[in-house]
Amino acid sequence: MSKNLSTFEKIARIDDHNEFWLARELMPLLGYKRWEDFHKLIQKTKIVDFEEQNDHIRYAPKLIKAGKGATRETTDYQLSRFACYKIAMLGNTNECIQARTYFAIQTRKQEKFEELTEDLKRLKIRQDVTDHNKKLFETAKNSGVENFADFNDAGYLGLYGMRNKEIVKKKELGKDNLLDRAGATELAANLFRITQTDEKLNNENIYQFR
Repeated sequence: MSKNLSTFEKIARIDDHNEFWLARELMPLLGYKRWEDFHKLIQKTKIVDFEEQNDHIRYAPKLIKAGKGATRETTDYQLSRFACYKIAMLGNTNECIQARTYFAIQTRKQEKFEELTEDLKRLKIRQDVTDHNKKLFETAKNSGVENFADFNDAGYLGLYGMRNKEIVKKKELGKDNLLDRAGATELAANLFRITQTDEKLNNENIYQFR
């Protein structure tokens, strides 16, 4: 599997328990260099596979700086995993062709996982998070990390854009642990965050004192 495909999961985002990918971040991973071409592919996917109003392809415009303090709106979309799969199926680049195999494997894994009840999904992933967190902290310790609170917050900032205390306040969790109250999708995003951080520390031999 190509390096680009392994990067696909690294750009996944989560918002209100929903997993999604931004079209402009996905575009280069599927071998497209011009937004105009990729935008046409998204529109084609909407026509072929989805109704105009759907939860898989959501219009997500954002403001960017345009010089002299001005801003302008740029087009973007929030794409579900299924939408990403359908886009790859309709694309004609080599990267899209490779992505089809990747998505076929991931879709089958997802189907087997979906057979579990929501409670069983959450319990399974919560245990995985606990196990991998222990492994990550051991790796971090060996890399010279001493302030684990700041280290943990850095991970939350990358996923949520907020520190743990800010997330707890926003979600009104009180004294409850964030991960104990998270659903299966949110836990899965945290599990990926944890495993990727552990892999990065190991593979890049990162060492620092904090």
